[in-house]
Amino acid sequence: MSVRDERLSRDGGARGGDRAQYGVCAFLALLGALVIVDALRIAPLTSSNDPIGPRPVPVLLGVALLAVAVVYGVDVARGGRGEPEGGEDVDLSTAVDWRTVLLLAGAFAANAVLIEPFGWVVSGTVLFWGAAFALGNRHHVRGLAIAIALSLITFYAFAIGLGVNLPAGVLQGIL
Repeated sequence: MSVRDERLSRDGGARGGDRAQYGVCAFLALLGALVIVDALRIAPLTSSNDPIGPRPVPVLLGVALLAVAVVYGVDVARGGRGEPEGGEDVDLSTAVDWRTVLLLAGAFAANAVLIEPFGWVVSGTVLFWGAAFALGNRHHVRGLAIAIALSLITFYAFAIGLGVNLPAGVLQGIL
C-alpha cells in the first residue's frame, strides 16, 4: 500500500471526508437546534426600552450554528481539510501522556471540591501548584510560593478590581 493509499484510507478518501468531522457537524447542528428550541421557550416580553425582547439573539445564534454546521458539512463532503499550523510541533505518532492528563484533571477536581469549604485562596493554590506539578515543575517550594501569590492576586483582583467576592473559606477573617 502506497503512502497516498494509506492516507486516503485513513482520511476516508479524498472525497467523502473524515467521519470525525461529520461528528463535529452533527454536534454543531444539535447545539444550534437546542439553542433555538430553548430560545423559543422564552416568554415574548417587550417594553418601550426593549422593543424586540430577549428572544431574537439566541434564535439568531442557533440559526448561525445550524448554518455553520451545514457549510462545514458541505466542505468536509468535498474533501476539505484544515491545515495544521505552521508552527505546530506535535508528533501525532506519540502516545498520550495519561499521567499528565490525569494529574491536571485531579488539580481541577480538587479545586472544585475545595473552593466552597476552604475558599479560593486555598483551592486556587492547589489548582495552580497542581497544574505546575503536572506540567513538569519540580521546584516544589518555589512553585508553591508562586501558586500562593497567584491565588492572592486573583482573589484581590476579583474583589477590588471587579467587585466580585470569591469565597474566603477558612481565611474569612484574615483576607
